[in-house]
Amino acid sequence: MKQALTPSRQEVMLFLEKEVELTGSKYLSSIETNWQPGELLPMTHTESFMEDLKTIQGQAENMDYDLLAVLVGDTITEEALPTYETWLGALEGVKQNIHGGWMKWIRSWTAEENRHGDVLNRYLYLCGRIDMPKFEASTQFLIADGFDLDTNNDPYRTFTYTSFQELATNISHRRVATLAKKGGNTILSKICGLVAADEARHASAYISFINRIFEIDTNEMMLAFEDMMRKKIVMPAQAMRELGGEINTFSNFSDAAQRLGVYTAIDYVDIMRDLIKEWNIENITGLKENGEKARDYLMRLPDRMARIAERINVPEREMKFSWIIG
Repeated sequence: MKQALTPSRQEVMLFLEKEVELTGSKYLSSIETNWQPGELLPMTHTESFMEDLKTIQGQAENMDYDLLAVLVGDTITEEALPTYETWLGALEGVKQNIHGGWMKWIRSWTAEENRHGDVLNRYLYLCGRIDMPKFEASTQFLIADGFDLDTNNDPYRTFTYTSFQELATNISHRRVATLAKKGGNTILSKICGLVAADEARHASAYISFINRIFEIDTNEMMLAFEDMMRKKIVMPAQAMRELGGEINTFSNFSDAAQRLGVYTAIDYVDIMRDLIKEWNIENITGLKENGEKARDYLMRLPDRMARIAERINVPEREMKFSWIIG
């Protein structure tokens, strides 16, 4: 495969490294004031622990099956964080300086994201509805299998992906929070709401990084954006599987999310439109001929994808997930 990275892209990343430590910090919360998983769930040393545990299990007792499945799938996705940190740390223009601004951003982003898997994992353990060893095996599979998003260690493509993906996870966690609240599960609703808020901040950070790249290396960034949209943004848990199962679990998890309206094909199109607007694709000037063609493709794509999304029929649930008890 032809190497996607051009020398100019590495130069741009190294140039932006000087400012990213300051700009990136605007989208992170202070560790001293940030929420921590131990604050959101009962602690075993407290006298109220058993009573608090009964409350959690009571709220989870009648949770919708698909909602539980989506929650588990979202948690497995969050728990595969080691893969994402390794992937970002290997980028050209990023890995060259382990003490530079980009690597500081990646470590700080990872530190915030790490709380998501922690708090969701603990909730699943306490709620009494999940077969934890089977859930944990799926997490281990996903980390061990890794993924190839076809970004070729190119930071332009990679940060296009993370911009999209952080917006998608914000939608998923936010809607799980809404559905949980409607079902009387206020504890889970609060947890997912806080996770969603983190994802929104992180999306804003990656979107801002791409905005700066567009200012400095306009044509190459346009080509990278077009390339990722042609390939389609696949979810990081695309290789999700269950213990003892040969069938890829992700498609069934995705169907559950669509049945609930947690994350749908229409949401995919809406995110595409949002990024086109955020990066002002329609009004960018100074493009070469291939950049103009890329821009024209991007501007037409959402309407094309929307017509396809409207024709998608989501199947009824036909299988059970090994993670869920009862």
